[in-house]
Amino acid sequence: MAESTQRLLTDSKLHPPPRSLDDTIERYIGSFGWAQFLQAALVSFSGVFDAQQTFISVFTDSEPTWHCTESNSICHESFSNICILPKTAWSWDFSPHVSVISEWNVQCAGSFVKGLPESSFFVGCLIGGLVLSTLADSSLGRKNMLFLSCLVMAISTMLTVFSPNIWVYALLRFVNGFGRATIGTCALVLSTELVGKKWRGQVGVMSFFGFMLGFLSLPLMAYVNRGNSWRILYVWTSIPTIVYCVLVRFFVCESPRWLFVRGRREEAISILKRVASTDAHAISMSFSSLPFQEEEEKPSNGNIFTAMKVLVEKRWALKRLSAVMAIAFGIGLVYYGMPLALSNLDFNIYLSAAFNALMDLPANLITLFLVDKLSRRNALLGFTALGGISSVLIFALQNMRIGNHGALQLALELISYFSACSAFNMEMIYTIELFPTCVRNSAIAMARQALVLGGVFSPIMVAAGRKNGIWSFGLFGLAIGLLGLFAVGLPETRGSDLCDTMDEEECKDQRSKNEFTDRVIVA
Repeated sequence: MAESTQRLLTDSKLHPPPRSLDDTIERYIGSFGWAQFLQAALVSFSGVFDAQQTFISVFTDSEPTWHCTESNSICHESFSNICILPKTAWSWDFSPHVSVISEWNVQCAGSFVKGLPESSFFVGCLIGGLVLSTLADSSLGRKNMLFLSCLVMAISTMLTVFSPNIWVYALLRFVNGFGRATIGTCALVLSTELVGKKWRGQVGVMSFFGFMLGFLSLPLMAYVNRGNSWRILYVWTSIPTIVYCVLVRFFVCESPRWLFVRGRREEAISILKRVASTDAHAISMSFSSLPFQEEEEKPSNGNIFTAMKVLVEKRWALKRLSAVMAIAFGIGLVYYGMPLALSNLDFNIYLSAAFNALMDLPANLITLFLVDKLSRRNALLGFTALGGISSVLIFALQNMRIGNHGALQLALELISYFSACSAFNMEMIYTIELFPTCVRNSAIAMARQALVLGGVFSPIMVAAGRKNGIWSFGLFGLAIGLLGLFAVGLPETRGSDLCDTMDEEECKDQRSKNEFTDRVIVA
């Protein structure tokens, strides 16, 4: 017994207890072993199903091609309006069941009716994010929120197959968006909160790779399903999501950071023991000697919106949140609007969508390999500026008579979408580092809500842009470029520690200001 006590005392002298939860995780699981990798990979795979439901309407809700059935002067495929032609003068190229537009004969309805399902999905995302976002910080936790979101999305996707009309279809798309709203946030936070700062950026990028894989799978599935019912696409995407829900329920671990902040110390230690290669007793000793602060989190037991209240009450937090949301809104207009505007370009829709999905790859690779080298603030400014310039140039090309018009537009569209993807990746990692554990999930959720709000407006802008590109590509470029300037007022966070409470974040911010003042005085 005496030897054991002496060994612990000696070890504590050589390795003093860490000052914070982030230091504890950095010491014992900062090496990023296989257990952590498998957890992060499984959680990040939720992005596959998230992306499929986000962009599935590009194919299910598209207006099919048609051809003239009578060789006469009243029908010309290049410029005729099928809404004023006799029904015997034209016909769809494929079965009417290939799209909701042709199956329910809404090709001549107003833009509101035709865009209702897509708009309903994004409105559901917006409302779902507002209602569900703080549950992951308060009562449910990261894992349970991820499971619930995926389950609602899977069930609503399967029920969509049985939609009898466009109104029920739009309602189910709303429910789908409502459930899907917090998947990206929970996956990103859950996967990054298990590791130290050395691997935080790389693990965060894994979620973006999952989303890219899901987006890339859609054109392939749609191409294989071409000529068949749009309902088959929903079947193909719902069944794997249900299987994934089972895997999350039984194999994914809860965030030890969240458990620790919520006062569930023993559960947090148990999870760290499962994924760490360090001696389990050493982890227990480190946690027993770690100062525990939960004064800011206790009120949340009675009110799930306490996290949002804390963000608004703290002036520095509100300033950061406002800037992050403004930037996210500009990114969202381009991120969701560009794929929706592919029909305005003279290219095959399957190839165009595949090219857009592939743009996620270089964006993710740049973020993955340069995340530790890039200044968060400068990178965000650069990507938003590049996206804005490219988008405005598309509008300029639409008013110029030059050769290879479509090819140049597509190239600029891909550059703009690539910039939006890279800016989105960087902002999510930036937001993780800007806010402490007690409100981090809520802050990221609000940033993603601003992104989705851009998605709500982008279909309307794309529809208006069919007549005048200033309302789509022009405004896309101005929005992302100008709103990206809000990053100038945010502090640089590259290489900084993650804080757990608001007080700890304030102390770190004050230390940074004092160090900057000292450097100015010395200079």
